[in-house]
Amino acid sequence: MSNEAGTATTAAESAPEAEPLPHGLGASLPHADARAKTEGAFPYAADLWAEGLLWAAVLRSPHARARIVSIDTTHAREMPGVHAVITHEDVPGTPRHGRGTPDRPVFAAEAVRHHGEPIAAVAADHPDTARMAAAAVIVEYEVLDPVTDPEQAFEAEPLHPDGNLIRHIPLHHGDPEAVGEVVVEGLYRIGRQDPAPIGAEAGLAVPRPDGGVELYLASTDPHTDRNTAAACFGLSPDRVKIVVTGVPGATADREDQGFQLPLGLLALKTGCPVKLTATREESFLGHVHRHPTLLRYRHHADAEGRLVKVEAQILLDAGAYADTSSEALVAAVSFACGPYVVPNAFIEGWAVRTNNPPSGHVRGEGAMQVCAAYEAQMDKLAKKLGLDTAELRLRNVLATGDVLPIGQTVTCPAPVAELLQAVRDFPLPALPKEAPEEEWLLPGGPEGVGEPSAVRRGVGYGLGMVHMLGAEGADEVSTATVKVHDGVATVLCAAVETGQGFTTLARQIVQDTLGVEEVHVAAVDTDQPPAGPGCRGRHTWVSGGAVERAAKMVRTQLLQPLAHKFGMSTELLQIADGKITSYDGVLSTTVTEAMEGKELWATAQCRPHPTEPLNSSGQGDAFVGLAFCAIRAVVDVDIELGAVRVVELAVAQDVGRVLNPAQLAARIEAGIAQGVGIALTENLRTPRGLVRHPDLTGYALPTALDVPDIRIVKLVEERDVVAPFGAKPASAVPVVTAPAAIASAVRAATGRPVNRLPIRPQAAVVTTQ
Repeated sequence: MSNEAGTATTAAESAPEAEPLPHGLGASLPHADARAKTEGAFPYAADLWAEGLLWAAVLRSPHARARIVSIDTTHAREMPGVHAVITHEDVPGTPRHGRGTPDRPVFAAEAVRHHGEPIAAVAADHPDTARMAAAAVIVEYEVLDPVTDPEQAFEAEPLHPDGNLIRHIPLHHGDPEAVGEVVVEGLYRIGRQDPAPIGAEAGLAVPRPDGGVELYLASTDPHTDRNTAAACFGLSPDRVKIVVTGVPGATADREDQGFQLPLGLLALKTGCPVKLTATREESFLGHVHRHPTLLRYRHHADAEGRLVKVEAQILLDAGAYADTSSEALVAAVSFACGPYVVPNAFIEGWAVRTNNPPSGHVRGEGAMQVCAAYEAQMDKLAKKLGLDTAELRLRNVLATGDVLPIGQTVTCPAPVAELLQAVRDFPLPALPKEAPEEEWLLPGGPEGVGEPSAVRRGVGYGLGMVHMLGAEGADEVSTATVKVHDGVATVLCAAVETGQGFTTLARQIVQDTLGVEEVHVAAVDTDQPPAGPGCRGRHTWVSGGAVERAAKMVRTQLLQPLAHKFGMSTELLQIADGKITSYDGVLSTTVTEAMEGKELWATAQCRPHPTEPLNSSGQGDAFVGLAFCAIRAVVDVDIELGAVRVVELAVAQDVGRVLNPAQLAARIEAGIAQGVGIALTENLRTPRGLVRHPDLTGYALPTALDVPDIRIVKLVEERDVVAPFGAKPASAVPVVTAPAAIASAVRAATGRPVNRLPIRPQAAVVTTQ
């Protein structure tokens, strides 16, 4: 993959020109399960089966807010084929759960707080019977007016015993009296994006002879899910086991715990294996979504365009329950000014409960919403000052050694100026030919209703940043074991492969360290030590780091006898291309020969340096590291119809080190595709808290026709010295940046403010007097 601004790559061109290495770090090693997945032979949870299987169904609330007067399960229990019906009364342990804050009931008891909240679950001998029995549960509701406007949540009656306010973060940095010569203001709204996984939730629960249960799930954080399930089931964690099945796509916390828990309870109640496969509608209603956000901004700058002060108010709609809203708010407030030097910043952030569907972790949470707002402000400043939008950004970009508004010094590589210059200087795509015989895509598709004369082209920019790993003192640790026997290596690590390529990376690390070509990564379950959730680049850092440390320990075990025999230290021996050689050439043997008859293994942990919570003024060293991205968007807009076509996105990204070129390109392109959806199409509509069109017909995901040419202009490989391999996460930061860049380009084409995502057609229409 080229690192020069004058050349770019697409997905088809992402492999390096030279013949790739057969294995090891730096090679475009394919996924081990790629063939099985493309041939349809890969086992997902929906494919599982067990002897004596029962089928589950969940009854969900049709209301966004209501008081439960009574629940009558008599008719459901009496239906032929029904083995169990459970409600809140059948939860033997902790009745509440939650990723961040355990405030979400397994089953609603006295009140329902969002559309689709689970009320009862049924196990029957046929899936149709289970669904009919769930529908036969009679629930008497007292329907209440829902609170769906997060601004009203401050004054509304408490929707939850813990109140409506989840967290408030006031950030104070610098001089509150500072004033710039130029001031611009804006109000921005970000819609509710659904993760929309390829496969809906599914799982199998199998009771154990010891009274415990095994859950076969597409979990992305199996140990946390195991501990939550054990608490709700009233069991010790050692009596609950989660086996991770194939994960059919994950851009968020993949598995809804409100889906897992009824499944296990039914298996324990019936003593039989129970399977639950969610419909697409249930998937939309059950799992969390991106936080809808309201943002108010005021930017101050001097006459040359240098930022003086940023003031902002950020309001996250957490929906009915807290989940990970506190973490999202930390990212939103901390990155509210973007990758720019801001000497004075005063940010107020809130996360509140409403009766909307629950929000939670979705790739780039918090950072994506504020990026759209602060980049809109930069466009406004440039327009008011009469400056080029890229030039204004360059005058303010962050660099290593600068201080964030939270008071933390940027110690990692921060090549923001280099990234922006790379995309700015990359050649623009050619304009479409105007001759009538030439076919080209108008906004709206081929042969659209628009006229070529109404199409305007715009060029815009976005600069984004994300944090790596958890924040505010999160204990980010992972454990891995590497075993080698008869020249074959096995990696045991509970890091879940969600599509990010960890299993491929683990193979490459072991190949690179031990010179062993055949490497297998064991399936994940909770009998292994925990590795944590698969988000924010964690597994590349902590799990990859643990694998590397374990592999190096095995390497030492392998080399010590040879070094002792020849009277030298192991540091004087190297492993390359399957051979072990000494610095002076005296020793030369193959890894296979050295391994013969030996079984070596080692276990290691990786734990990054600690962070700290933000204090009462929003100050603190909250993050382990940061990653940055610059995107230049080129769009065509039909200013009469408001239709937008993204022509090209040029990307430059701070990646630390390229570990697998093809995999890295795929991650960047996938992130950008998700960003295109946020910018133009994806918005889960919830009038009065009710999810409208919870299906993939009513929810408009971008298709291959919507994704533009993606040009990877530059990958800056400036290694982060505190990160294993020096690598940084790849997929979250383009998700954060792409929507802002597209909106910037639409503003350039239309002259309209574009203050809402996704961009509605009326926002891109230009009326002529």
